[in-house]
Amino acid sequence: MTRSKIVGFERELPEFTADNFDLSKIVDTSDEWITSRTGISRRHISTEQNTSDLCIAAAERLLKKAGWEPETVDLVIVGTVTPDYQTPSTACLVQAALNLENAFCFDLSAACSGFIYSLSAADKFIKAGGVKRAVVLGGETLSKITDWSDRSTCVLFGDGAGGVLLEATEEECGILFEDIHSDGKKGEALTAGYRENRNPYFKGEPHGGKFIEMNGREVFTFATRKVPESIKHVLETTNTSPDDIKYVVLHQANTRINEVIARKLKMPHEKFYSNIERTGNTSGGSVPIALADMESEGLLEKGDKIIISGFGGGLTWATMLIEL
Repeated sequence: MTRSKIVGFERELPEFTADNFDLSKIVDTSDEWITSRTGISRRHISTEQNTSDLCIAAAERLLKKAGWEPETVDLVIVGTVTPDYQTPSTACLVQAALNLENAFCFDLSAACSGFIYSLSAADKFIKAGGVKRAVVLGGETLSKITDWSDRSTCVLFGDGAGGVLLEATEEECGILFEDIHSDGKKGEALTAGYRENRNPYFKGEPHGGKFIEMNGREVFTFATRKVPESIKHVLETTNTSPDDIKYVVLHQANTRINEVIARKLKMPHEKFYSNIERTGNTSGGSVPIALADMESEGLLEKGDKIIISGFGGGLTWATMLIEL
């Protein structure tokens, strides 16, 4: 049986960071208020790079580390809600910059679940037999869709990108199982980037909604209910004991959310990796950035079984069991 083997992790973060004291000069907030409610101390903010720049840098390091020649890449997918353009896709910009001439490329929009949705899509192409090697990225410049006068949202988000390489293998490793869902009926709980129809014949009402708008309570309730259910389903379906899981890597949205999820799963807190205090919520970049940090910290070893889970706008949620 053909599977998708994960080949390395990488990430790219903007050089500039804004800590909570910096934000307190922009909006009515404080370090204590932000930290106690979110667990975030600082976040990386782009001063020059766009989403494609962050993704290109991460992908370039991935390819160099793996020793892959550009012409051997068959597919590029970028999970993002903050592309440089509506078209060309961010994935096509990555392709052009890195001369991945034989790859077909597209972006995938599933917000904070976007990277795992993208992994799932690439995995299906590999299992179908048409793709041998894929670059899968999650990247955002959320700073360009953040309302910097809204203290309930601007303190949460950061910029960054991360990714992995996937390669077809017959080994018993890589992506073992997934559980992926959406609930569009609750999509209004988290919105951004509405594009109004301004043609001279349009008679609808103005909408607005250019920046991120979030019903925090609704998103908290959704995440703390659906994510534990999804992780339990993955473990039970694969007959995997929580003891067999080395780490659980959740979307880095809010420390409180992740703590509730850990309690509901009754798994040791030490198994839940967190870097949110220094990166903030990077949406589609969140999970791959965390995985890259874990690798650089020497936490990951061959044979480790890991749960990754994303959740956010759409509403969407997605969980995967992977073996390194």
